[in-house]
Amino acid sequence: MDGGLSITLISAVMFVGSFLLGFIPLLFRLSERSLHLVSILGAGFLCGTALAITIPEGVGLIQESWTRQNTSLSAAVNESSRESAPSPQPWIGVALTSGFTFMFVVDQLASYFSVCGKTNPNSDAITATLGLVIHAAADGFALGAVVATGQVTVQVIVFLAVILHKAPAAFGLVAFLIHAGLEKRSIQGHLLAFSAAAPIVAIPTYFIFHLTSSSPQNQLGATGVGMLFSGGTFLFVATVHVLPDIISSSSGSRAGQQPGHPKHQSHLGLKESVTLVFGIALPVLLALGIHDD
Repeated sequence: MDGGLSITLISAVMFVGSFLLGFIPLLFRLSERSLHLVSILGAGFLCGTALAITIPEGVGLIQESWTRQNTSLSAAVNESSRESAPSPQPWIGVALTSGFTFMFVVDQLASYFSVCGKTNPNSDAITATLGLVIHAAADGFALGAVVATGQVTVQVIVFLAVILHKAPAAFGLVAFLIHAGLEKRSIQGHLLAFSAAAPIVAIPTYFIFHLTSSSPQNQLGATGVGMLFSGGTFLFVATVHVLPDIISSSSGSRAGQQPGHPKHQSHLGLKESVTLVFGIALPVLLALGIHDD
């Protein structure tokens, strides 16, 4: 399938799915336990996708781009010049840390504006929506970069990772906005912005990677850097933002049920741990079971 058609269809499905999933709390109340398990599964899937799919794939693309570039220059330069060519490893580290640092800065700015805007009754709602919109935009960047590779396996896995991440995020956003006292029409506007963020970024990202590269080698390298940047954002969201909240909420609920439970003991229960491990392993299983055309 053509890449432009693929990214358009994926973006449309992602937008509709995210909006419908987020609309569920407006129709009926979900159990906190079910939402908690979905959040754990999504966090595990994000970790697994970053570690087993986007980072290895990004490294492979950069290495392939570097190899092709050196091969194409082999007829014009001597052996010593090729041996002194710069290694692609530094770009791998730069891309990963840039994605991780970008999401860190976003979270810090969101916290800053939340503190500074306490006098506005809607400031918390706006800040929560803004933070999630930026996170969703990073997901869209990941999808756009992935579709530019043309590899069906990676597209399917990253798409599933984004959907599993966006489902609890949409649930949580709408539930928070309801609790904040916003009107239904206003909540729908916030949900619309969150649902549209990833598709709006995904489509231009794909075409930028696809059209601006002057050669196949440069396109491979740029796409690899984009995937590594996305892997860094996935790791931050899962390990710094989602997992600590899940572990602390699990520990808090158990501490509330068991008087005298030590407050410093923070860990997941058996069911939560199995769900997390399953979420981490699922991208690997999908990668082994789905083959590119």
